[in-house]
Amino acid sequence: MTDTILVLTEDTLAAADVAHILSLHADETLRYRVLVPADTERNVLVSLVDQLSLGELREALDTVLGREPEKPEAVADAAEQLADSLAAFADAGVSASGTVVDDDPLPALRTALAEEGAREVVVVTYPHALEDTFHRDWASRAREDLHVPVLHLYSGTSELG
Repeated sequence: MTDTILVLTEDTLAAADVAHILSLHADETLRYRVLVPADTERNVLVSLVDQLSLGELREALDTVLGREPEKPEAVADAAEQLADSLAAFADAGVSASGTVVDDDPLPALRTALAEEGAREVVVVTYPHALEDTFHRDWASRAREDLHVPVLHLYSGTSELG
């Protein structure tokens, strides 16, 4: 039986992200399952601090004005991110499967671990100033809850979270 690596990402995986993920187990044949949450419930304060710390002024204004996507739009965005992420795995010569999940991905990770017995989780996100600092980010929560190895990569970089 082939081991599974769960990949949780908040955005489309870039080719560099996929390369980093695959390099973790370069000499093994593994299955990859990508989970992309449909972002429907953002914490305004957390989003605002993240956007301002990254210099994303237009996004910060949208956050303050409450311009969050409706559920159908959020699900469609997540489905597109998933399709593009699976294509990035295919471009790297590796087949991957995936699912769009609810806004809070921890229940979906729990279910996937129970169903597939995945041996580890790789979380790919952008830096989040407040959540990363106070260990409330997805990776920290997954480490506490799931009791499997969890690696946190920052999207588009080789930096670890």
